Amino acid sequence: MEEMKSRMQGAVERFKSELSKLRTGRAHPDMLAGVKVEAYGQLMPLNQVANVVVTDATLITVTPFDPSTIQNVAAGIRNDQSLGLNPSDDGRVVRVPIPALNEERRREIVKAAASKAEEAKIALRAAREDARKLVKKMKDAKEVAEDEAKRTEKQIEDTTQEFTGKIEAELKAKEAELMKI
Repeated sequence: MEEMKSRMQGAVERFKSELSKLRTGRAHPDMLAGVKVEAYGQLMPLNQVANVVVTDATLITVTPFDPSTIQNVAAGIRNDQSLGLNPSDDGRVVRVPIPALNEERRREIVKAAASKAEEAKIALRAAREDARKLVKKMKDAKEVAEDEAKRTEKQIEDTTQEFTGKIEAELKAKEAELMKI
């Protein structure tokens, strides 16, 4: 049970992390967390090659640690199509303006959030299935009694419902935040 709960908690935490990367119309440094930049001959996460700062609600400023990588930083941000951002650089700093979200873009982001929620639910179901298989194996090997196995299966179901509820609540909160103008 404890292993299943920790796997489910991990799935919920990953889901929350993924939601924080989705844009809500306000600038946030985590929006660029998934951006990869080619630097020193390999792809690296943006936060390892540059400092990301929110200067106001509609602008993110990215300052590369090595000025020679500025073109690659701007290209990395521009190439991430899921963000839909168009950075500009002045030779020292990359400025990323965050445009206001229109209704269509908001709906696209809500769909993306829903697909991330489904991925998290799949992870929950996988953890539940592994726990069920373990209980069945223990029951077949006569390591646990029939009534104990039934009780454990009920606990597994209840725990799965609890974590599914957490994911649903996070998704509803994110949808409300996205659709609010």
